[in-house]
Amino acid sequence: MPKLSYKAHKTLSRFHHSKAFHRAIRGPRGSGKSTGCCVELGIKGQQQAPYHDLRQTRFAIVRDTYRELEDTTIKTWCRWYPEEFTGPINRGTMSHTIRQKLPDGTMWEMEALFRALDRPGDIKKTLSLELTGAYINEAKNTPFGIISGLDDAIGRFPPKDLSVGFNGPTWAGMILDTNSPDDDHWWYKLDEQFRNGELDPKAWQFFDQPGGLIERGGKFFANPKAENLENLPDDFYLMRMVGKSKDHIRVYYCNQYGFVIDGMPVHPDYVDATHCPGEEINPAKGRAVIVGIDFGLTPAATFGQQLVNGRWVVFDELVTERMGADNFGRELKLKIQSEYPDFKFKFYGDPAGGDDSQTDERTCFQVLATHGINAEPAVVKSKARNDTEIRRGALRAPLTRMIDGKPGILISPKCKVLRKALSGGFCFKKKQIVGSEQYHATPDKNKYSHVAEACEYMCIGGGEGERLIEAPPQDVDTSLWDLNIEIDHGAGDASLGWMG
Repeated sequence: MPKLSYKAHKTLSRFHHSKAFHRAIRGPRGSGKSTGCCVELGIKGQQQAPYHDLRQTRFAIVRDTYRELEDTTIKTWCRWYPEEFTGPINRGTMSHTIRQKLPDGTMWEMEALFRALDRPGDIKKTLSLELTGAYINEAKNTPFGIISGLDDAIGRFPPKDLSVGFNGPTWAGMILDTNSPDDDHWWYKLDEQFRNGELDPKAWQFFDQPGGLIERGGKFFANPKAENLENLPDDFYLMRMVGKSKDHIRVYYCNQYGFVIDGMPVHPDYVDATHCPGEEINPAKGRAVIVGIDFGLTPAATFGQQLVNGRWVVFDELVTERMGADNFGRELKLKIQSEYPDFKFKFYGDPAGGDDSQTDERTCFQVLATHGINAEPAVVKSKARNDTEIRRGALRAPLTRMIDGKPGILISPKCKVLRKALSGGFCFKKKQIVGSEQYHATPDKNKYSHVAEACEYMCIGGGEGERLIEAPPQDVDTSLWDLNIEIDHGAGDASLGWMG
C-alpha cells in the first residue's frame, strides 16, 4: 500500500498544534479545511498511547444530513482513508473501522461514526455514545445544542480501565470547520468573544484562513495569501466568481461573515440600506403597538406602529425555534411586561391559529388568551379568509410607498431575523431543472418565513389589506407626468504518514 503524506499550510498548522478542547476553523471553499480535519483525526488516533500495543479511538463525524455526509464528507474522508486499503465503510451502521499496523509495531484501531444531526432534538442520538472526540463538518448548519450535547460524550473512549495509567484517551476534544456563516450565528458570536479575550483559550480557539479573493473598491482580486492553491485548478476563485452575487463571493470566496440569498425573494421591494435606518427605532408614546403573530412549531412575532403620517415602523421581533403555542405565549407576555409595560397592544395572528390543536383541542388563539394575549385572526374582513396575495400586498404597499421622502415602512436594526428574511431569506426556492430558471409556487418554509409572515399579519391587522381592497382605480394623466432623477456619484506544518 502506498504511503500517504499530508502537509499543512500556515493556518491549518496552527490548528493542528492547538491544545484547545474546541478548535474551530473557518475558510473559503477549496481551502483544505475539511481535509485538515479528517487528517487530524488520524493524527490523534495514532498518538493515542497504546494499551497492550493497541491504539484505540472512536470519533463521531457529524453533518446536517446523510445526503451531505455521502456527497461531501465521506468522499473527503475516503481520499485520505481509501476503502481499498483501510476496509469498506459499513453503510448500514454508517461507520468505518480502520485497523492498521504502524511502523513501531503497535496496532492503530480508529472507528469513525458518521452521523446526521441538524436539530436540537437529535441530541438524543448521542446520549449513549462513548467517544474520543468529534468532528463537525460545515458547522454553520449545526445547532449549538448539538455541540453542547456531544461535549458530554467526548473523552469517554477508550475507558479508563482500557488505557495507559487508567487515564482514558490521550487526547479528547472537538474540531469544527465551516464556510463563513451569518453574523447572528452562534459561531460568529463565539468567535467575537474569543477575539475579545472573553473565552478561555483552553476551551475554545478559532482559526480564520485567508480568503481566496480580496475586495478592493467593490472589485475582487486574487489573494496572494490564499492557502491550498497548489491543490486547486488555476484561477479557481477568479473563474468561479463569474456570475455570482457579491454576497456569494464575499461569503464563499473572500471568507467574510455574511448572508447569501438562496432563491427568489418573496419581497424583492425590500432594500436593507433603504428600509433600515442606522439607529434603533423606539416605539412612539401614545400610539398602539400592533403585533403580528405566526404560529406553528417555530412561532414568531413582529412589533410595529403606524405613525400619524402613515409610516410604519417595526421596532422589535420575537423569533423562536421548536416552541409550542403555550410556551410562546408565555415568552411573548414576558417580553411585553419587561420591555414595553407602558404601551397598549393589539394582536393579529395567522388565521390558521383558529383551528383546533391535535393535542388538546384548543386553538392557538385560545392558548394565547390564557396568557392575557387576546389576538384576532389577521384577515381582510370583506374576504374573511387568509388570502395570500392580499397578505403579501399588505406588506408590499408600505415597502413601495414614500412618505415625506422616506420609505413607507422602516425596520429597526434590532430586527435582525426579519431584515434577513425580507432581504431574501423568505424566498421561493429554485426548482432543480437543468437549463431553466423556475421557482416553486409557494415560499420555502424555513427559519425566515415565520417572522416575515408575522410582519404581513401585522400589516393586515393595521388595515393595509383593507386599503388594498378599497383603493379605487385611478386614471393617470400622462401629460402631467414629470420624472426627475438625480444620481449621487459620490456615494506552519503538520503531517500524517502511515503504511500497511
